[in-house]
Amino acid sequence: MIARAGHAKADAGGTGAPTAVPAGGAGRRTLADEAAVEGIGLHLGRPCRLVFRPAPAGTGIVFHRVDLPGTAPIPARVDVAVEAERRTQLGTGAAALHTVEHVLAAVGALEIDDLIIEMDGPEPPIMDGSAAAFVEALDVAGFAMNAGRPDWLVLRKAIRVVEGDSVYEAHPCFGFGLDVAIDFPHPLIGEQRGRYMVTPDTFRRELSAARTFGFVHEVDALRAKGLIQGASTANAIVLDAQGLVDTSLRWADEFVRHKALDCVGDLLLAGARVRARIVAHKPSHRGTVALVRALVQHAIKEPAVYTVEDILQVLPHRYPFLLVDRILEIEEGRRIVGLKNVSINEPFFQGHFPGHPIMPGVLIIEAMAQVGGMLLMRTIEDPSTKVVYFMSLDNVKFRRPVKPGDQLRLELEVTQRRGTMCKMKGVAYVDGQVVTEAEMAAMVRDR
Repeated sequence: MIARAGHAKADAGGTGAPTAVPAGGAGRRTLADEAAVEGIGLHLGRPCRLVFRPAPAGTGIVFHRVDLPGTAPIPARVDVAVEAERRTQLGTGAAALHTVEHVLAAVGALEIDDLIIEMDGPEPPIMDGSAAAFVEALDVAGFAMNAGRPDWLVLRKAIRVVEGDSVYEAHPCFGFGLDVAIDFPHPLIGEQRGRYMVTPDTFRRELSAARTFGFVHEVDALRAKGLIQGASTANAIVLDAQGLVDTSLRWADEFVRHKALDCVGDLLLAGARVRARIVAHKPSHRGTVALVRALVQHAIKEPAVYTVEDILQVLPHRYPFLLVDRILEIEEGRRIVGLKNVSINEPFFQGHFPGHPIMPGVLIIEAMAQVGGMLLMRTIEDPSTKVVYFMSLDNVKFRRPVKPGDQLRLELEVTQRRGTMCKMKGVAYVDGQVVTEAEMAAMVRDR
């Protein structure tokens, strides 16, 4: 059961009041309203009402057990995660939270930074065995912007983690990519592999509805351990030796999609938005938590600003033709803001109006195009295999000259997108004044 839990009101004149924004905004994100989900838990089989509530900037993702008055809040962080069979658990004892991975997957994939999750039981409702109900509840509540920028966990070099049969590699990446492989000795599963660039839209479309699964031959042993007390064919894919029991698949590879969903949820325990490409072979909750601990140790935590190191991983351009120094803001698939510091040491000043240095207008347009290319490349799993070709320019206007010492702020907004083609409108500013405007069309192609 999903319901709107109430109405979160924001005082427009107050400090830190959330402002409604679409998914993918550049600031810290919370909810515009509240929403509730009700049902029974998968492993403990107990009823639970879960309420998503907006939270102030800097709160992070925090759980509250409202059925245990006086219990301290439990943050969704790897330092409070404990080893548990077949699930992700936060905390210990009577106040512990069990099987939180599907809730965390929805919260993380929708890029929510500040959120209070109230539960009147030890385990979230399992619903249909996927994260779809939680995504729906969050979408119903709507999103709002908090003050400040999101925290990002940025990987600068590759790492490898082995935990039992689970093997992980994490590589630097401009966005959040998953490459997941599983292997089960069952005729409907076998070897499956899925590759995803995780954004709010791709998660909704490709992963959120993938359900958890289990095997008939494991039921008695798991229930003897106190697990899967609430499991049924209504909330899990159940398989016997011949095939499916009382259900049908949503995708032929729904099994690997669900494993990817679990990875998204467990990776939220990093306490920041992860910027890396994760290659996971036979992932498990225990293994992914071990990976998160390694990421927290080896990665750096920084605001959502993309440095030249990140840009060099995405764009093929190099000196003297790399004309972007930093990416300041990104709204997923919609808008991007980049920065170019114009120095007297730029090689083009040697021959372009010597004695009266002016940045060539065509290079301002090129800088604008490179920033736009960064926006297009954000949804590409391996940017090294792709290139952005710009196909047309329209309505180009040069308003004032750009000189050494100026700082170009390059803002581009998507006006139309169809497949691999995209149209954008760009504006370049210096000290808040427009210096150049242009409309451009581009296409992503294989190198």
